[in-house]
Amino acid sequence: MNIFRLLGDLSHVAAIVLLLLKIWKTRSAAGISGKSQVLFAIVYITRYLDVFFTFISVYNTLMKIFFISSTGLIIYLMRYHKPYCTTYDALGDQFPHWKILLPSAAILTALCHSGTSPWEIVWSYSLWLESIAFIPQIIMLQKIRIIENLTSHYVAMLGLYRFFYIVNWVYRHQVETFFCWTQVLSGTLQTVLYADFLYQFFKSVREGKPVRYELPV
Repeated sequence: MNIFRLLGDLSHVAAIVLLLLKIWKTRSAAGISGKSQVLFAIVYITRYLDVFFTFISVYNTLMKIFFISSTGLIIYLMRYHKPYCTTYDALGDQFPHWKILLPSAAILTALCHSGTSPWEIVWSYSLWLESIAFIPQIIMLQKIRIIENLTSHYVAMLGLYRFFYIVNWVYRHQVETFFCWTQVLSGTLQTVLYADFLYQFFKSVREGKPVRYELPV
């Protein structure tokens, strides 16, 4: 554990807490992609299955349980619990994630992964799937254009989480001589997907305006 990974973890936790706060405070799931949340749930379940048979630390175990359970709660509120589920924009959340993103993550895993054990392959797949899981959310943000403050802060914290994790990998390479191409490449891809939104977010904050988001041409 180092300060950059800790900041990344805290940013990730803050993002999920902000999303739950947005849903609860506004009593609405408008502008949130349920498909991205389902993909994140698959990411956490596949990556953290070892929580049942491997103990690293109390911190590690609590984080794994938090990410799985909180994402499950978000999906439940958005899809099944009133009044939140009545505000979920299913028609606007139509990106074919099953047909495009899950197979794409499998292809990227096959192309870039060098390990042979089933657990290593599943772990790599979770990294690649996480890197593209936000695409349905990006498309929804582009459709609504003007974004609520809590939603924009949620996305910004996810972007910061990825940024700190990249710095963490650079630090570990310099200090511990640790390096993993799968982590670096998938993390870089994910950060690139967040980059334009983060630029628009910090620009809007600096100007004191609501966040307006359009996909770059």
